[in-house]
Amino acid sequence: MTRKVLTLSTILLLGACGSGEDATPSADGSVNGPSFRVDLPGADQLSEARLREGIATLAADEFGGRSPSSPGEELTVAYLIQEFQAAGLEPGNDGSWTQDVPLVSITVAGSPTMTVSGHGTSTELEMGREFTAGTKRVVDQVSLDESEMVFVGYGIVAPEYGWNDYEGLDMAGKTAVILVNDPGYATQDEALFRGFAMTYYGRWTYKYEEAARQGAAGAIIVHETGPAGYPWGVVETGWTGPQFGLVAEDNNMSRAAVESWITMDVATDLFAKAGLDYEQLRDAAAVPGFAPIPLGLSASLTLENEIERSTSQNVIAMIPGSEHPDEYVIYAGHWDHLGISPDESLEDRIYNGGLDNATGTSALLELARAFKSLDSAPARSVVFMPVTAEEQGLLGSEYYASNPVVPTSQTVAAINIDGLNIHGSMRDLVVVGYGASELDDVLEEWATAVGRVLRPDPEAEKGFYYRSDHFNFAKVGIPALYTDAGIDHVVHGEEWTLARREIYTAENYHQPSDEYDPAWDLAGAMDDIHLYYAVGYDLANSDAWPNWREGNEFKAARDADRSGS
Repeated sequence: MTRKVLTLSTILLLGACGSGEDATPSADGSVNGPSFRVDLPGADQLSEARLREGIATLAADEFGGRSPSSPGEELTVAYLIQEFQAAGLEPGNDGSWTQDVPLVSITVAGSPTMTVSGHGTSTELEMGREFTAGTKRVVDQVSLDESEMVFVGYGIVAPEYGWNDYEGLDMAGKTAVILVNDPGYATQDEALFRGFAMTYYGRWTYKYEEAARQGAAGAIIVHETGPAGYPWGVVETGWTGPQFGLVAEDNNMSRAAVESWITMDVATDLFAKAGLDYEQLRDAAAVPGFAPIPLGLSASLTLENEIERSTSQNVIAMIPGSEHPDEYVIYAGHWDHLGISPDESLEDRIYNGGLDNATGTSALLELARAFKSLDSAPARSVVFMPVTAEEQGLLGSEYYASNPVVPTSQTVAAINIDGLNIHGSMRDLVVVGYGASELDDVLEEWATAVGRVLRPDPEAEKGFYYRSDHFNFAKVGIPALYTDAGIDHVVHGEEWTLARREIYTAENYHQPSDEYDPAWDLAGAMDDIHLYYAVGYDLANSDAWPNWREGNEFKAARDADRSGS
């Protein structure tokens, strides 16, 4: 990639950048002073105090968990517009601060049970504790009526990997029972898929889509904490209450009637009743040549649906470029979270989403203020886009990618911020999808300048690359950068950090306990925001057009988009 030299003053400032070697850790592990901070124009305007204020505001109980199409959304969108206006930005959607995102909310009424029968047995499964179920079909009722259950292994059709779990199988009217993740994770064999790192074929979204393409009436994924990347509680809370979606012209009737999860314990019991060993079949499914196995069981379930159509908003603010206003650098991050639990027995029903993603949304505001503080606007336009309905399946960014406000061919890059570091300064920065695009080169230059190193995702098996909004930008070809907090803490090292990440996933992720804590050490968050700023500043004052690397699955889309073909 050819990159334009910025200015002499920038080169001199690079030499003045802080270094991690100058960090002075305090007793609690925080780092005194701007140890890993870039020294670019405007960077000194990035404020930790304002960052905290923004997080605390967005994560307050008053905002009701920031669910799309709720009073919490109204407060959130109004707050974001107010802050962008106060910073001096302009509306980014042809004079409007927002882009309407049409949504449909489907809520399963009551607490239905799933009946699994066969081999002389009949089992009633309890909604929430043992299974969850919903539908994308926009109809009042969906059902499975003694639908034959077939174990289809990982439920993957991937010609590039020579893999087809549905080969020779007619799934019409049947229910697919599917493993989560993919064979590479199960075997840790680098010759299978991408080894331990999850591919898109390992994501639950893909598995439901593929089951529908195969004509299945139902699709049931077996949950296991390790390969899923989160405990059952995340499934239980995420799949109860209103389920939002976008609506296709066919009212999503091309989707399977029922999309479901069951616990591993339930799967083990059902397989045993069929005279089969779940763990043995799970292992067999990771070997090339696996053939689907009818279980001799049938599933029956009826879902009565409450349907509500609504409109949510992506917020879009812009700083027009001074030289190339028709070229755009986008900063994105989702403003939404899970709202309020319908379970009135809970002591705390509000899913505040403090880390996820009040932190990233507040960071967008800080970055906007820093860019706007410059004496003159960057050469290219800079867009700030807090998007909606990420927690419901990346819906806001998906809608934007299909209905872009600025041309995708003229969008230089997207930088997605979803969750900041709350544990203090790190010597490293994790790049999710490391090596995918030339954006890594830009980030690495600035990280090196401040004494930090980049590293691949240490939890690549959890598929984070497919779990946040950058993925929808990537699917239409836009090079998209997504980082996670580093793990090499300047005082405590890696084990300490990884342990805290595991605690968050097990206890706080998608739970009411994800609340803002004034004790959070945001020194590392500020370090990362400085790097986000530097990458955007670099690209916005450059004539470079970074691309995906050769062999990446998104490169063809980018090349076609840029060439107009």
